[in-house]
Amino acid sequence: MKYKIIDNITSDIKFEVYGNTLNELFENAALALFDIICRRELVEPIEKVKFSVAGSDSKDLLYNFLERLLALVDIEEMFFSKFNIKKINSKNLEAEIFGSVVSQELGKTVVKAVTNHEFNLIKRRGKYIASVVLDV
Repeated sequence: MKYKIIDNITSDIKFEVYGNTLNELFENAALALFDIICRRELVEPIEKVKFSVAGSDSKDLLYNFLERLLALVDIEEMFFSKFNIKKINSKNLEAEIFGSVVSQELGKTVVKAVTNHEFNLIKRRGKYIASVVLDV
């Protein structure tokens, strides 16, 4: 065999996230995303951004939430460090996120997108678990 194509080895980051509630799962997913994007522990939660997201189900909602967070990095030119899900059900959420202006010193990894590859959200033994793959 001359070659074997192995997808997503060098250009993806996969993580798993956990929560006792959907609210906690979504907040933890945001923390994981921004721990990958920046040095989140150094980002001051100075400015607040409010937004809402919809999805066809909880899995779609999580995907759309993470995509919105990525978009807000570019739109607001901010890194975020604190995440507060104000209202959530299986199809809608309202969130407040806090952060400060993007600075080169705080940046770590440029994330291009959340992918559908291996993206999943399940509830097992009363706890939520999600698998997320990011294109970097």
